[in-house]
Amino acid sequence: MNHTPLPQTADVSRRSFLTTSGGLALGSAVLAGFPSSLTSAESSQKLRVGLIGCGGRGTGAAKQALSADPNVVLTAVGDAFEDRLKTSLNALKADSKIGSQVQVQSDHCFLGLDAYQKVIASDVDVVLLTTPPGFRPLHIKTAIEAGKHVFAEKPMAVDGPGVRSVLASAAEAKKRNLALGAGFCWRYNLAERAGFEQIHQGAIGDVRTIYGTYNTGSLWSKPRQPEWSDMEWQLRNWLYLTWLSGDHLVEQAAHAVDWMCWAMKSEPPAKCVGTGGRQVRTDAAYGHIYDHFAVTYEWANGSRGFIFCRQQANCANDNSLTVYGSKGVARILGFGGMPSIKGDTEWRYRGPRPDMYQVEHNELFASIRAGKPINDGVWMAHSTLTAIMGRMAAYTGKEITWEKALNSQESLMPEKVALNASLPVPPIAIPGITPFS
Repeated sequence: MNHTPLPQTADVSRRSFLTTSGGLALGSAVLAGFPSSLTSAESSQKLRVGLIGCGGRGTGAAKQALSADPNVVLTAVGDAFEDRLKTSLNALKADSKIGSQVQVQSDHCFLGLDAYQKVIASDVDVVLLTTPPGFRPLHIKTAIEAGKHVFAEKPMAVDGPGVRSVLASAAEAKKRNLALGAGFCWRYNLAERAGFEQIHQGAIGDVRTIYGTYNTGSLWSKPRQPEWSDMEWQLRNWLYLTWLSGDHLVEQAAHAVDWMCWAMKSEPPAKCVGTGGRQVRTDAAYGHIYDHFAVTYEWANGSRGFIFCRQQANCANDNSLTVYGSKGVARILGFGGMPSIKGDTEWRYRGPRPDMYQVEHNELFASIRAGKPINDGVWMAHSTLTAIMGRMAAYTGKEITWEKALNSQESLMPEKVALNASLPVPPIAIPGITPFS
């Protein structure tokens, strides 16, 4: 789903800006789609792709997958709703660059909440998982068990049991030599890769403090129609239900959280405390999630990270990361500019910045072609859990340790998941009253 904080550039850049690091040159062959070392037989073999989740994010992912390699074809699509599926498929077919690679027959258009099973069971090699993240762990598990390569949009889960499932699936993917690529797109942006490589090589000394933001305006919502069940309304407004989105700290600000984890070389934080609430989301149409969070993370070595995010209209927007070290300061500006360092080392990225959304698919398909599939599983699950433990801390008002979050028994998935299900919106979390479980 596409909802960046800078609407004037979101359509162009949501899947576009990419990174590899300054010295980590991905050759032009990889950026073009696949390594030049491939034999003609390997590169000419068709890879069949199935799309699960046909919203804006899924449509974009399908386009990038088809653009990554001339011998990739889309052969199956699935979504809960027919209107979403048709809109996506029509847009892909109409694209002059990749339309001929859309080879989906009518009997491979699957509808309903079990559509994921039918897409995975069809004759596809790679699946793109872009449904609301509450379904992500089950979909990853099903795809890996079926022997499919996977691209999974971020975040990877919305609760502790989901993260544990993803970690198990990542281990299984490694065992089976299957790709598991993550939609944490900034990890594939050349500029950010170069910036974090500088940090990891000691350009700012020891990392002491990290401050990240994801402050944006309000997002879309869809008014409830008389014929919609509780479940359909929630699925069509999935951003506003924690069981589907994880709340916006987990769903949207996960990018800033992932930056923070990246700065710490993906070492998990030891604990966190947080706060948050609803100041402007007073209407029941916006479900029960918060509209602002502030979380303090602490690592075993004493380093601290601070994340501030909000979704409130007519406020100052910012999406950036500042990393303070013993010898300097690094700035990661996201869509706002190039990474830079000031201090003992003076540095600014001046290299290429191709579309990061395209690069993540280029590298995924190149790795499959090369027989060395990408597996982002552990770090993508850890970044997701770091965001989840921040939400847990804010919702409960308690200090949450990494072990508590990882071993949490709270499953947010409703007992009955069916399109006609009655499903009341959960109460808004109240710190000091809402329990941790």
